Amino acid sequence: MPQHAPTGLSRSEAYEQSQDIGINPSGNDTIADVINHRYHRRDVLKGLLAGTAIAGLGTAGIGVALGDQAQAQTAAPRFTFTEISHGVDRTHHVAPGYDADILIRWGDAVAPDAPAFDPQRQTAAAQLKQFGYNNDFIGYLPLPMGSTNSNRGLLFINHEYTNEEVMFPGIGRQDVKDKLFKDMTRNLVEIEMAAHGASIIEIERSEAGKWAVVAGSRYARRIDGGTTMMELTGPAAGHARMKTKADPSGARVAGMLNNCAGGITPWGTVLTAEENFHGYFWGKMEAGHPEERNHKRYEVPGNWYNWGQYFERFDVTKEPNEANRFGWMVEVDPYDPQFVPKKRTALGRCKHEGAAVIVNSDGRVVLYSGDDERFEYVYRFVSARRYNANDRRANLGLLDEGILSVAKYNADGSVDWLPLVFGQGPLTTANGFSSQADVLIETRRAADLLGATKMDRPEDIEINPVTGKVYVMLTNNSRRKADQLDAANTRAANEWGQVLEMTPPGGDHAAQKAGWSLLVQGGNPADPKTGAKFHPQTSRNGWFACPDNAAVDPQGRLWITTDQGEAWEKASGTADGVWALETEGPNRGLGKMFFRVPVGAEMCGPCFTPDGRTFFVAVQHPATDGGEKFTSSGKGSTFEDPATRWPDFQPGMPPRPSVVVITKRDGGLVGS
Repeated sequence: MPQHAPTGLSRSEAYEQSQDIGINPSGNDTIADVINHRYHRRDVLKGLLAGTAIAGLGTAGIGVALGDQAQAQTAAPRFTFTEISHGVDRTHHVAPGYDADILIRWGDAVAPDAPAFDPQRQTAAAQLKQFGYNNDFIGYLPLPMGSTNSNRGLLFINHEYTNEEVMFPGIGRQDVKDKLFKDMTRNLVEIEMAAHGASIIEIERSEAGKWAVVAGSRYARRIDGGTTMMELTGPAAGHARMKTKADPSGARVAGMLNNCAGGITPWGTVLTAEENFHGYFWGKMEAGHPEERNHKRYEVPGNWYNWGQYFERFDVTKEPNEANRFGWMVEVDPYDPQFVPKKRTALGRCKHEGAAVIVNSDGRVVLYSGDDERFEYVYRFVSARRYNANDRRANLGLLDEGILSVAKYNADGSVDWLPLVFGQGPLTTANGFSSQADVLIETRRAADLLGATKMDRPEDIEINPVTGKVYVMLTNNSRRKADQLDAANTRAANEWGQVLEMTPPGGDHAAQKAGWSLLVQGGNPADPKTGAKFHPQTSRNGWFACPDNAAVDPQGRLWITTDQGEAWEKASGTADGVWALETEGPNRGLGKMFFRVPVGAEMCGPCFTPDGRTFFVAVQHPATDGGEKFTSSGKGSTFEDPATRWPDFQPGMPPRPSVVVITKRDGGLVGS
């Protein structure tokens, strides 16, 4: 009998809970251990942390509390907007002086011949032409290609997963013990598959300053979870462990799944990260099967969907290799509607989130990515070949050759990048690796053996092109044990997360070592139990919990979005949103709240136009997370009784994940 999700949790809540398990079996140091060794009492007393780690990071008696003005240093703030307040209700809120307009919603037309959205009569054929469900990563690509046009461009938007209870009339939650998908049909499953993947749309800003989707654009395209053919490239392509009955070549796969955060390459393609792919696989792995250890390390099968009932490739008892074809970074060219997406296996296989890419000082391309689960790792890839600004086609293969490494954070404030290369160190036949393909298919296990540092859910990673610093969003880790604490790290159950900052030496992102420090620790600084650390001038609304996605605007300023899941009421008591965060000088660690989502939603996809005057954000799964107090039944949201009907607020219209476009009413820079 397949496993089932805990009763009463939505799909997004179930995924959150699965990520809380922390299945890493290695005895490697956690980031908590490293923080404990680095930040100890005498450093705080000497004041050594100011400006290098976090202002006032210290013991319970010394830590920065909200409103504590002692020895506070401030300078002219880089963010001058009036912040909004913490809270939760059925709609969204943005800072005064700004407009936050709905750009596109689930079910809106993408293809020129898409039918009008009819939630009562959904079909897979219609969904394949309409904007998909949920929306995480957003990437803006100017038109024409190679320009910095901030008034016309393409948007690439990920569709991470589906929530059947608020998508389909009359069925409610299906992945629970008393249902076990009994109301799901093949037609509904096909709609779910069609709603996954990504959308590419063309958008344009009018003379009046309002953005709209360009109807009939030749660039408009849907990529889905079940039918879009993709190529596997790099060292694992064609390997025996990638071959299936449907694809004996091991080089082609239909669809991409659970695409979360991503990034844009210097040559104008998009990298989109397959994250929680385990949830789509069904059945029970045969004991002693050659893939048993591999699948267990990735929690395959997760049994969060019943796709395997209708499509045997998602049933591990029938196609045990199919899961090896997911969990990759996918490269897509939005400028070319005929481009076949590429799953770049040289970048490793894990529950990817984020793809921060930069051209290094020596011309090689460097990519940073996180593995979004408690006690998993931070990765870096350095290309073998150099970027050629004059040959875009040559750059399209840069991510197939290079060195993938995993981070080991040391107590002295340094980072060691440990190469995942077959034949080096423990990555040998003695430990079950026969080739580089094996190392990449089992990236997690390879990183375990190298002794990488176990992190607190590494999600999005962003590079500041102005300073060269790298920001890592560590969302939370409620599994941290009390025996991992000391006076300077007082959080046994880290429900609030932190932001870690890495500094490459001399700006060399390919160096074997880097430096690291903490920027902020999430939570309410006024509550000593949280151990939160922000700048002392941070207001009662300027702190946040559970950093998830991030963006650096053209001025080099950091913006952070949050994902507290169903625990929002406990973690912060406020809905998720967008915060601006100072990263340099006396105001380092000073946050300001800019945008807030409706109840049950997650804040995703922060993205700017090149001129910094337009800010795109994604509101994902409205109504689903912890919305019980807003439903008439006092239970979880359903199609008929959602916590909110955002953004339409029309009877019979379900909540619809949407992309929001934010502009300043005076046409100025966002945040200034």
